[in-house]
Amino acid sequence: MKISALSAVVAGLAVVLGTAPAEAGKRENILKFAADQVPENIDAYFNNVRIGVIIAHHVWDHLVSRDPKTNEYKPSLATAWKWVDPKTLEFDLRQGVKFHNGEAFDADDVVYTLNYVSNPENKVITQNNVNWIAKAEKLGPYKVRINLKQPFPAALEYLAGPVVMYPNEYYEKVGPKGMNEKPVGTGPYKVIEHQPGRLVRFERNADYFKESPRPQPTIQRLELRLIPDNNTQVAELMSGGLDWIFNVPPDQARQMRSVSTVKVASGETMRIVFLTLATREGAAAPQFKDIRVRQAVIHAIDRGAMLNAVVGEGARVLHTQCFPTQFGCTDEGAPRYDYNPAKARQLLTEAGFPNGFEVDLYAYRERHQTEAMIGYLRAVGIRANLRFMQYAAMRDALRENKAAFAHQTWGSFSVNDVSASTPVYFKFLADDVTRDPQVRDDLEVGDTSVDPAVRKAAYKKALVRIAEQAYSVPMYSLPVYYAFTPDLDFAPYPDELPRFWEAKWK
Repeated sequence: MKISALSAVVAGLAVVLGTAPAEAGKRENILKFAADQVPENIDAYFNNVRIGVIIAHHVWDHLVSRDPKTNEYKPSLATAWKWVDPKTLEFDLRQGVKFHNGEAFDADDVVYTLNYVSNPENKVITQNNVNWIAKAEKLGPYKVRINLKQPFPAALEYLAGPVVMYPNEYYEKVGPKGMNEKPVGTGPYKVIEHQPGRLVRFERNADYFKESPRPQPTIQRLELRLIPDNNTQVAELMSGGLDWIFNVPPDQARQMRSVSTVKVASGETMRIVFLTLATREGAAAPQFKDIRVRQAVIHAIDRGAMLNAVVGEGARVLHTQCFPTQFGCTDEGAPRYDYNPAKARQLLTEAGFPNGFEVDLYAYRERHQTEAMIGYLRAVGIRANLRFMQYAAMRDALRENKAAFAHQTWGSFSVNDVSASTPVYFKFLADDVTRDPQVRDDLEVGDTSVDPAVRKAAYKKALVRIAEQAYSVPMYSLPVYYAFTPDLDFAPYPDELPRFWEAKWK
């Protein structure tokens, strides 16, 4: 269904339905929401799509919690912590907390979780989130020590975000497969049903610990439906089959704002959009080894025009591959590539491609944005063929060197530090398709120095070199449009995490 056709559907449904659909979820105290991505595994360490991150924050808890408004770290599963030295953290753990299956939380759970996920043999997908951990050890029933491989100043930021705690006895028995089938955490919601690829049902955790920095949830049940087609999501929201959706395209969001039975909210998030251009040996598109071709790609796309046409309110053009609020992110000293199709064609000619070339462009979300990029590229002779798929399939193709060109997004697991962003793609990890030793070494200094000034200088050096070499095309920050029933009291946050434990029915 095209957007123009959808507008008629939106208008028609609004007239027919009035306000009745908005009351269903409130009456039943169940919030039904949807996502267009399918997590390959609900296990928080074995998927890295946004809906997986959202699920993780509802089902599991962290040692510490970062207040999204003040950025202050607060006690969660840990009641206190201290840096013994730059490579050692110690935590006092909260007593009396239970997992959803009744297992008591203690030091054994923390030690087992951290040692399991940081062991490369266990092939955790989110390696960058845990590869700084050398070993966790038990100092007492409710006291643990985390030994770091090297200084890592951002450790608390990770322990407050993507690093969640698992029940050791259960996880040792079922592993990632069992955790996917029946997740068990200590969080404000517990999973009561999982139909892979289709549905996840949650229920409020009646035994959620009262001392949590997160409020006790008031919505009894959540129901996540995995619906790849955005137009279907909109139609379901309009008919009362859903109460909340996100990643609504800007054109649809504008149309829906005129509908009384729907509320639309939006805002810039930490998620950045960029194109990756593989230059490592054996890459599927050897053209990108020539810096002039990479520069041509950047000059070919009018990023500023895309903000107004297909991206939406609150976005900004980026010149380096990180989000501006993250510690260490800067575009100072980085070159500015203006929209200049004539320059792009000239660079392609100089590189030996006067008639351009054909290449596959991989993508997994915001298809309308990818199609706009393809239009710009074709105008200068780069005939990009869209390969649209689920994220895991695209990620694997890139990691296996079978794909060279991709429209990517990255939300840094909501970690407000460059270590969660740029190094993922440029520090010789699985997603690094360039493999520049100089960039890697500069990022390593930024990740491990205990001196903030040294960290910033190292990150700046790496970011400037990436931009000068045109190793990637930083596009823009990505705003998110949420659409939901007016009966729902919901507040979005810049970290792209909907906090349903805070949501309430009006």
